[in-house]
Amino acid sequence: MVTEHGVGFVARFLEESGIAHEVVEHEPTYTAVDEAAAVHAEERFTAKTLVLHDHGGWRVAVLPANQRLDIDKARRLLGGSSHLRLATEDEMEEAFPAFEAGAMPPVGPQLPEVVDVRLLYREAIVCAGGDHTHSIRMDPRDLLKLAEPRVGDICEPAGPPRRKDFANLPKV
Repeated sequence: MVTEHGVGFVARFLEESGIAHEVVEHEPTYTAVDEAAAVHAEERFTAKTLVLHDHGGWRVAVLPANQRLDIDKARRLLGGSSHLRLATEDEMEEAFPAFEAGAMPPVGPQLPEVVDVRLLYREAIVCAGGDHTHSIRMDPRDLLKLAEPRVGDICEPAGPPRRKDFANLPKV
C-alpha cells in the first residue's frame, strides 16, 4: 500500500537509490512545456514521461518536452506489439496512485524502459516530480544508471505539421 504521494515518494526513492537530485517547487503546471517555463529550463532539456500500455502491461518512455512520441519508433525499440498505445489518465490514476495524472516522474515504481537520446547531452534535466507543483532536477546519466533503459530516437521527425489548416484551403 502506498502511503507517500508525489514528490515525497520520488525524493525518497532517489535518496534511497543514492541519486543526487534537486526538488524544485513552482506554480501548478499541467504540461512539460509549462513546467520548463516555470523552472526556467529549456524545453529540449525538460523530460516528459509517457505511460504506454501493451499486452505485457505498462511501459514508460521519457523524451524531451518539445518533442512528440513516434509510437512506431517506440514500438520497434521496445519490441512491443501492435497494441502498444498511450495510457489514458484514468488508467494512470488507477495504476500509479502515488502520482497525480499528468505528473508521472521517470523514477519510482515503474522505471523507464526507453529514453530518447536527445536528453543525454546535458548536465541536468528537469522532470515531473509526481505532482503538478514540484519538479526534479537530476543528471540524465543517473537516470540511465538507475533504470538501464534502451536509448534511441523515439520522437517524430521534425518537419511541417501533420495537421492541415482548413483556413489555408482555396475557396471554391
